[in-house]
Amino acid sequence: MCSKVLLASFCLVAVVMGRPDGSHAPGGYGYDAPKHQQSYEEGRPFDYSYVVKDAYQNLDFGHKSTSDGKVVTGDYHVLLPDGRNQTVVYTADGYNGYQAQVAYHGEARYPEVKPYAPAHSYGAPAPSYGAPKPTYKEPGPVYGTPAPIY
Repeated sequence: MCSKVLLASFCLVAVVMGRPDGSHAPGGYGYDAPKHQQSYEEGRPFDYSYVVKDAYQNLDFGHKSTSDGKVVTGDYHVLLPDGRNQTVVYTADGYNGYQAQVAYHGEARYPEVKPYAPAHSYGAPAPSYGAPKPTYKEPGPVYGTPAPIY
């Protein structure tokens, strides 16, 4: 009993010690969020590109992008599943944002769709089992009972 009282008093002391300093302000604990200083860094020039061509998987895509530190220009292309090639030419800067021009080359080709026709007509299955055969033996002597006397 004494240990329970001692534990409760330690918990009460911990709660009181953990209370923030200052009075209870109507909006909370009187904590002011730090002021965020918004800063912008000047962009850095770069030149970046890659191309992937895989005839086995029928993949063809790539991306090329350059920047002078203020304006990013570039283009990317991808071979679509319908056979067309999609090309996007874009510019992006802090004033106009991202502006893209999308173009498609080639004609869309889709595989011929064949209607589903089942090869077999299925009916109820014929039973493939017979009457069950017994799998038990004749009962033998029961242990713990006296044997019959003749």
